[in-house]
Amino acid sequence: MPEDLVVTRTLVVPASELSERFSRSSGPGGQGVNTADSRVELSFDLASSPSVPDRLKDRMLGRLGKRLVDGVLTVVASEHRAQLQNRASARERLARILRDAAAAPPPARRATKPTRGSQERRIAEKKRRAQTKQGRGRGGNWD
Repeated sequence: MPEDLVVTRTLVVPASELSERFSRSSGPGGQGVNTADSRVELSFDLASSPSVPDRLKDRMLGRLGKRLVDGVLTVVASEHRAQLQNRASARERLARILRDAAAAPPPARRATKPTRGSQERRIAEKKRRAQTKQGRGRGGNWD
């Protein structure tokens, strides 16, 4: 799978910037479980990548701070028996993580005043609740 990783329409990571490592998977595999290197580690050096624009790189580094080790993002896939399926799964997961990190921040919330009706409903509910509680605990005649 030497093709480029398409993250968004404007962000494509070249295959030359991705590195794959293979090792033995711990999951099911029958007789070939101890011989087949089906576990895939896909790494991408985000901090020194020339293919990511600087404005996006700053945002992505900030959002992925805890997942990065020395600026390198690593994704591990070992849920399938076949190495090819694990490679595809790792690439999809890496693309999703990068896409989420590159997404534009949500618009800032505009503060608004509570409406008069909502204020009146809140006060009325408080008064009802106070009356309910006031009716409790009063010592009465229990003859």
